[in-house]
Amino acid sequence: MREKTEVQNRIKPGLARPLLRVEDLKLYFRTTQGIVQAVDTISFALGRTQALAVLGESGCGKTSLAKAILRLLPRNVQTYSGRVELDGVDVMSWSEERFRREVRWTKVSMVAQAAMNSLNPVLRVGEQIAEPLIVHRGMDKKSAWARAREVVQLVGVPADFLQRYAFELSGGMRQRAVIAMALVTNPDLVILDEPTSSLDVLTQANIMNVLKNIKREFEKSFVLITHDIATSSELADCVAIMYAGQLVEWGTSEQFYPKPLHPYSQKLMASVPRLREERALDFIPGRPPSLINPPRGCRFAERCPSKFFQCEQEPPMIEVQGGRLVKCWLYR
Repeated sequence: MREKTEVQNRIKPGLARPLLRVEDLKLYFRTTQGIVQAVDTISFALGRTQALAVLGESGCGKTSLAKAILRLLPRNVQTYSGRVELDGVDVMSWSEERFRREVRWTKVSMVAQAAMNSLNPVLRVGEQIAEPLIVHRGMDKKSAWARAREVVQLVGVPADFLQRYAFELSGGMRQRAVIAMALVTNPDLVILDEPTSSLDVLTQANIMNVLKNIKREFEKSFVLITHDIATSSELADCVAIMYAGQLVEWGTSEQFYPKPLHPYSQKLMASVPRLREERALDFIPGRPPSLINPPRGCRFAERCPSKFFQCEQEPPMIEVQGGRLVKCWLYR
């Protein structure tokens, strides 16, 4: 076992260069109560055609991480630093105009939470799906609508639904329409923020099947942000666990799901019901710490059943067992 200070070098074996590399990314917000450390020094890398599942409790910084990558920043940003590389190019140093023109919705797109909030209720669905092509690709309206028809059929929406408004669609159809909006410009990477939340189980399964087919047939990379561990296992090639704004574990799906390493990860997995295994469900005692004034040392220590004296100091990221990474003193 050895400490790992440059976790961004962990990518899928055999890939010469990752599609996305994030190094020491920070995103802090100013509030009336203090500075919120939403994303605190996170590093990782994602290869082409890979899907990364980012798991953790609500409020741990998963959505803020997505917004930091896409530079969708509110006005109360206090700190935004680090490095975001796409195909080896540091896009963090680009101006906002160049980033908007060459990256956002061109190379990287996003499916936000709550599809109904992402769709304009007074515009037809087809206009909203075609709009990124007109704005970012400079296509004429007729060509953009033709491309929109192809993409909605790809995600399982009948072409005549393009003439409808968002309130005329079911929750599953709205979610598929938002996914079509993210795919229409043919980006290399799609960030999915809770793409199956508030949907029934059957619709969730259908959405995940659509994403798996797109990943396989069109060689897309995904970052799947979710608190639904069972759903994430359908798509993920690798898993990142976030807790209190920090990355605490990283590994492939084959490594993580059978045997999580971090005590927090173990508690998360123990709270998921199993169909073929009879065991009592576990829970995580207490509540997550405030990101305004996070505790010193290990941020999970107060809720951890394995806490010991070393946890008063912040643990490094440690490499164990075939390249897995875990931020815990138990693996020193």
